[in-house]
Amino acid sequence: MPAWLTILLVMGLVIAVLTPSRQQFAWFLRLRRPRWLTFERWIPLIWSVVYVCFYASALIRWWAGGVTAPLAMVGFLVLLVLVQSYTLLICRTRRLAWGTAAGLAGWLWGLGLALALLAVSRPASLLLLPFLLWSPIGTFVTWRMQRLNC
Repeated sequence: MPAWLTILLVMGLVIAVLTPSRQQFAWFLRLRRPRWLTFERWIPLIWSVVYVCFYASALIRWWAGGVTAPLAMVGFLVLLVLVQSYTLLICRTRRLAWGTAAGLAGWLWGLGLALALLAVSRPASLLLLPFLLWSPIGTFVTWRMQRLNC
């Protein structure tokens, strides 16, 4: 199976498995949000861009080859699991603190992955920038929501 299809299928599977049910997500939607969170309707689009960049980064890294390519794919998989588990953890545990922790863990892992990719493929590394810029914002929003919904 070609790399482009394998990466796409793995991403789709992880996203499908780690997406909360509508019932679980309904609880999350009822939570209070900070007044300044006026861009919430754009969040799905932002995450779509981030995931497209994940995909392109992984594909570019795979095409770069080398003995560390499989290890890099594991790194992408871990990052995807951390990022996608954010909402699932919040919705299943009903604790925003878990989302804050997952957001921080994902950002730290993403930073490490981006730095590791620099040595092999600068474009693959740079494609993680949208995530590295957006993730702290999402984590901060979750942290603020935690204080509003005590």
